[in-house]
This record gives sequence, C-alpha cells and structure tokens, in this order.
Amino acid sequence: MENNRVENESIGIIDTFSEKAKAYIQQSESRNLFPTPAALKDLGKFDIELQDSPLNPTVVLDELDALGSPATVVNTGARYFGFVIGGSLPASLGANLLAGVWDQNAGLEATSPVAAYLEMVCRKWLISLLGLPDQTEVGFVTGATMANFTALAAARHALLAKEGWNVESDGLFGAPPITVIVGEEVHVSVLKALTLLGMGRNRVIRVPCDNQGRMQTNKLPVLSGPAIVCVQAGNVNTGAFDPVEEICDIAHGKNAWVHVDGAFGLWANAVTERKHLTPGLEKADSWATDAHKWLNTPYDSGIAFVKDAKSLTASMSQNAAYLIQDGRRDPFIYVPEMSRRARGIEVWAALRSLGRNGLAELINRSCDLAVSFANKLRNAGYVILNDVILNQVLVSFGDPEITNRIIKHIQEDGTCWCSGTVWQNQTAMRISISSWRTSAEDIDKSANAIIRIAKEEVAIQLLC
Repeated sequence: MENNRVENESIGIIDTFSEKAKAYIQQSESRNLFPTPAALKDLGKFDIELQDSPLNPTVVLDELDALGSPATVVNTGARYFGFVIGGSLPASLGANLLAGVWDQNAGLEATSPVAAYLEMVCRKWLISLLGLPDQTEVGFVTGATMANFTALAAARHALLAKEGWNVESDGLFGAPPITVIVGEEVHVSVLKALTLLGMGRNRVIRVPCDNQGRMQTNKLPVLSGPAIVCVQAGNVNTGAFDPVEEICDIAHGKNAWVHVDGAFGLWANAVTERKHLTPGLEKADSWATDAHKWLNTPYDSGIAFVKDAKSLTASMSQNAAYLIQDGRRDPFIYVPEMSRRARGIEVWAALRSLGRNGLAELINRSCDLAVSFANKLRNAGYVILNDVILNQVLVSFGDPEITNRIIKHIQEDGTCWCSGTVWQNQTAMRISISSWRTSAEDIDKSANAIIRIAKEEVAIQLLC
C-alpha cells in the first residue's frame, strides 16, 4: 500500500507539472519578458516560517507556480536579446525533463550507463562538428566558467609537469611561475577561472586590442618559461575573433599552451559559411564553450575540450576504494564534479534533433538576423559600434545618459529585452541573437519598438 501511495504521488505530480508547463509555455509569448513589479513583490510571499508538518507535493507545486512563474525572465522567448542566452530546443527540453525523471548521477558509468554512453557519443559528434583534433577529450560541465577552469587546470598540469612539478600533489607553494597572457577584452569567466586555479587575475599580462576587441599579435610579450595564452572566439560585445592561428604559431614556437574561450563563437567553426572567422582554431590546445547559448540546451550546460587527454585526467581525476571503475569512460575523470546531473543527455538531444544542417541553419540565421537588426537601426540614424560578423550588435543612441534611458524604457516596454554595456569607454545597448525561436518578424517588431522608444526619448530631451 505504501508503495502504491508513493507511486501515485509521483505520477500525480507529473500530471500537475504537465498542466502548468503547458500553461507557462503558452503564456510566455504574451508576457513581458521581464517580471512586473507586482510579480517581484509577490516573491516576498515565499519568505515564511517553515511549517512543522509535510505538505502534499501538488500544493507545493501550486505555490511555486503561482508565485514563481510570473517572476521568471522569459529568456526562452523569441525576442529576448539580453546577454547571450539561447532558448531551449524542444528535443533538448524534453530530454531535460526525462533526465529529471531518470534522476541519474552522471559521475560514473556504474551509476548511469546511459549518461556515460551518451557523453561518449556527444564527444565524437562535437569533435567532428567543431573541427577539433581526433584525440581531443571532452568534459561536460555547468557553463563556460567551469569549462575554462577545467581546460586551464589541464594547462597548469601540463606546463608544470614539464618543469618536474606535480601541482595536484604538491600545490602551488614553491611551484615554477606560469605566465598568463590575455587580451585587454578578456571575458570575466576566464579571469574567474584563473582566480580559482590560484594563478591570479591581477598577475595576467594584458595585450592591447583593436577597436573590435581582437588581440594585436604584434603586441604579444616575448614568451619564456611556462606560459598560457588565452584567446577569444567571439567577443561577448562585438562577436570578434582573436587571430588564433597567428597566436598559436607564435606561442607553440615557445612551448606555450593556447586556450580558446569560445563560449558562443566556437560554434561558428561548425558552419561552412562562418569558418573564415576561425582559421587555425584547431591548432589550440584547449577550448571552452556553452551548450546553453547557441546550441539552445536548457541551463546549465558547458563543454570543455582538451587536446591532451592525459593532462585533463591528471588534473581532474580522483580515486577511492568504493568508486567502481573498470577502465571504461567514467565521466567524472574529465570534470571537477563527481556527483552531477546528466547534462550530456540534453546535448545529445539537441544535436540529434538538429543534425549538421539544422545546427548550421540556426547559427547562420542568427547571424543574418543580427545584420538585419543592425541595418534597421543604422538606417534609422543610430550608430552601430561593431562590425556585425556574428550574432552581436552594439548600438549607441548618443550620450550615455540618453542611451541608458532608452535601454531602461525598452526593457520596461516588454516587446523585446536588450542589455546595456560599456564598450571601449562608450555606453551602448547590446543585442544578442541566439534563440532558435527568433524570426525575421521578431526582428522587425523589436526594431520598430526600439526606434519608436528612442525617438520618444530624444523628443523628451529636446523639450527639456
């Protein structure tokens, strides 16, 4: 009887969830993309004393939906252009939900054969799609920050091992110093990874960049001793790419390690029409990307790639008598976490549903829509600050004060949601097109709303 009760509760909660999930998806396109003040105020209703007695799971889900759903950001929507956030492909969303029901621990093959096997399949698919060396090993992590961390940990191991130092056993006290070189426009996730690895974000050597954020190779310092050069594939503001091939040729001549931070730009290498942006990408030693950006998997999902598998496993793997390992591909030896959710299942579903052509179409469409968006705003008289070569658009409406006011009112209007940024001392609005749902109609609707709001703001300023 007890087993029947537990089973009925589990099935009942899935039925309740299904109804609420359908309603949320159906309502998402008609909602403001950011929660209303009333919805945000209602979050305070969660802040109560924890009761003594258990509650029915359906009551809990009802409460979560009533108070939580209106306070979500609709970043799965077709006109959400804030940050670089993709939507969730239907197949990947479904895989996420099914994986939640499975509740797999993806650390060991012994704890989830299906999770381990799908990671192995995804490894082969991803290496082929992205044009990386065949021997490259892959780890499935939370996002680009941990992907950068994982790859740079492998770099740290490899460089110090050449100096006769075992960093995993002996730590960094007394270790030979590693020189770390980054571009002036390095992403904060790389700096955070370096901080966590004990290499310090203030110790890096910053290389000047051009007006698109690309490292100037003639400004690279002379390399000697253990060194890591971190390059970008897709600047988070402009979408620009560092000259990876030239930097690899210089760095490898001095036995330095080259790491590519390609949170979204790495996916350009999977598309014939965009490969001209990524020459020499395969020459690097490690790469980091997000699946929850351009591959449009649910959060959280990042991927680390390391050419030297031995350095990756040496920096990540641990052992204990109770861990059942039989020589097959146990996922935990490639990533920082041991117990973790099976996010490789969603990556598999996204790739399987899209195929090579579907992925290429998604990326090319995003880039083409970015060009269209930029042209509409430029033709309306506003300044586009970047060369729109990928999915990023930077627009200035004039001085910082009016640009910030326009961004605020665009966000309040709810037609679309765009974020603000400061690019090389210029305040701008950043538009990131990453979702599988975004169409030309969405671009027209969003551009018209932005132009209308910008004109209204300029008119108000003139009256003042």
